[in-house]
Amino acid sequence: MAVNLNPPDPASLHPVAGVRIGVAMAGVRKAHRRDLVLVALAEGSSVAGVFTRNRFCAAPVQLCREHLAAGAGVRALVINTGNANAGTGADGLARARRTCEAVAELIGADTRQVLPFSTGVIMETLPVERIEAALPAALADLDAGHWALAAEGIMTTDTVPKAASRCIDIGGRTVTVTGVSKGAGMIRPDMATMLGFVATDAVVSPQLLQPLVRRTADASFNRITIDGDTSTNDSFVLIATHQAGNPQITSLDSTEGHLLADAVLDVSRRLAQAIVRDGEGATKFITVRVSGGKDVAECRRVAYAIAQSPLVKTAFFASDPNLGRILAAVGYAGIDDLDQGLIDLWLDDVHVATQGGRHPDYEEEQGQRVMKRSDITVHVDLHRGVAETDVWTCDLSHDYVSINADYRS
Repeated sequence: MAVNLNPPDPASLHPVAGVRIGVAMAGVRKAHRRDLVLVALAEGSSVAGVFTRNRFCAAPVQLCREHLAAGAGVRALVINTGNANAGTGADGLARARRTCEAVAELIGADTRQVLPFSTGVIMETLPVERIEAALPAALADLDAGHWALAAEGIMTTDTVPKAASRCIDIGGRTVTVTGVSKGAGMIRPDMATMLGFVATDAVVSPQLLQPLVRRTADASFNRITIDGDTSTNDSFVLIATHQAGNPQITSLDSTEGHLLADAVLDVSRRLAQAIVRDGEGATKFITVRVSGGKDVAECRRVAYAIAQSPLVKTAFFASDPNLGRILAAVGYAGIDDLDQGLIDLWLDDVHVATQGGRHPDYEEEQGQRVMKRSDITVHVDLHRGVAETDVWTCDLSHDYVSINADYRS
């Protein structure tokens, strides 16, 4: 059951000029479910992406990197769920290429202009024949308004489809940013089984997309963790179709550049947080805020030490204010010169620890009251500097074990 997360209202997802989406049932793993998504892009669109740092990366990730490096211009994305096409060796690469070839033939493009994405079970052969057979149906289904269907069509163990949209004004023209993501387990992006696709019709210099997607990922998808596992297939792609008619954005540091970057980040953060809210077995959404660091990097180390601790996460599931577990995680985060006598800890507005020890006014009933909430903020102040960061995570429940124990059955 997702934590305070509802399915997106299709009417709230604004079409992006130059993007059409078709969804079909290919039977990749299960019959009678939408599991194949085709995204067709107008000629001249620009695409940039960041991908998993897992060295055992999936075949589609390898091909995406190869095709983007070729610089041929992307005309389509093809996404399947149910099978990750990871741990499949040379045969997996061949099957991913065959998928791209089939799409390219249907839309009249070069194979290198197609980016493939897969998510699902690892080390199983991709049933490319089923994908090929379903592609004509996906092509016939292409429509600018199918964002909600796309969100549904890329789900695996997700319980809720994830999508977000925003419109802004740049130079007197309406610019749209809309995106979808999927993910519920094997989530600890490090670039984000997570996939994220965000598109805008903004007129923006193509050279700005790669720094923008990297900056956005670092402030959104790279701030989430459910179980600490980095997937073989993590991918986050940013598309610009250049069809909004706004004056071209040539710098991310300009007023217009900030407007676009803020909108892309807003949509991406909503998608990233939705992944955590739909974490496998999650009952609580937890923001871990670390402030007072010397730099953001050490703040992130401390935040992730807390967010990924099984002892911390199970305490939150039980609403058990065994909060020494949080201080222990701060201590093993890898800051060698950390002064424990400076540390402050809060749960929401409850001051739990100060100067490295229990706050004299703190009572356990206060901690338990906060931990029973479904949305909780853990705040640690290191008192070492002015840097700060947030990481989003969830609790760890019995259901997480059951879901993953039964995943392939």
